Amino acid sequence: MATAAILGCTGYTGQETLDRLLAHPQLEPIALGSDSLAGQCASTLDPRLNGDLPPFVTNAEALASGAEVVFLCLGHEAAAALEPPNAELVVDLSGAHRLRDASLYAEWYGFEHPRPGAWSYGLPELFEPEPPLVANPGCYATAALLALAPLAGVIDTGTVVVDAKSGVSGAGRNLKASSHAGFVLENLTPYRVGDHQHAPEIEQALGFPVCFVPHLLPVRRGLLATCYVHADADARALVEDTYADAPAVRLLDEGVAPDLSRVQHTDSAELAVYEDRGTGRTIVACAIDNLGKGAAGNAVQNANVALGFDETAGLRLTGVLV
Repeated sequence: MATAAILGCTGYTGQETLDRLLAHPQLEPIALGSDSLAGQCASTLDPRLNGDLPPFVTNAEALASGAEVVFLCLGHEAAAALEPPNAELVVDLSGAHRLRDASLYAEWYGFEHPRPGAWSYGLPELFEPEPPLVANPGCYATAALLALAPLAGVIDTGTVVVDAKSGVSGAGRNLKASSHAGFVLENLTPYRVGDHQHAPEIEQALGFPVCFVPHLLPVRRGLLATCYVHADADARALVEDTYADAPAVRLLDEGVAPDLSRVQHTDSAELAVYEDRGTGRTIVACAIDNLGKGAAGNAVQNANVALGFDETAGLRLTGVLV
């Protein structure tokens, strides 16, 4: 067993991380950080949380709890300002440590990074997390990289387009006009076109920029990235070979399309590869849950790999959702 602390436990990614720890055979949550609920019992957040869990403490107290594993589920700027604890593993679910070049934070995140440091980038199928400091990928970046990384060496890098759509929970739990029901429901809109903070993250991982356009879907959760490339090899064979032993990534049979409803509330990814008859383009589509494989599920998977646990411990990978 290893002890774990969650900072920002009452946000969407914090709650999802806690849920996975409750099902984890080797990670025991001993500190639940929340500045808004500090001093209150866990059932204040959700009546289904029983008395076996410790009460909420401030994020500072959770950080100083002595937990062996710490999950940072805070805003980007708040996570960037923290001095990492002397823990066996720290996994940051924000964007505060994803970019190796700290000078890019002013341009893409809107703040000067106060504590640049050497964090590994953890997407287990492609980039192995290296303890003690692991940066969890962004949700859009996760889907785009799972689709494109197997083809990075065989495509025309100047023509790559990533058309991505995510549920509203990707914007976080804080209230904002763009996440109100009156704006989101029965609507579909692109946003931060040419200016989204996941663009430099994707470029950093692939080694070349892509044309990336995110859209807001009128659903709670789920993300679909459709990637258009010109490939000089058998794209399906390359994708199949890359994920042959990946428990959380599934290449679908030909004729089967990725489906948000199958990946929602799970930590798995679905991939499909197509060839466009008219243009010869290769199209790779990837569906994930933005809060699962796109956030908390991948963070726990990172912890499992970094600590030598079963890679799938605590994850939601099996079952039939209806």
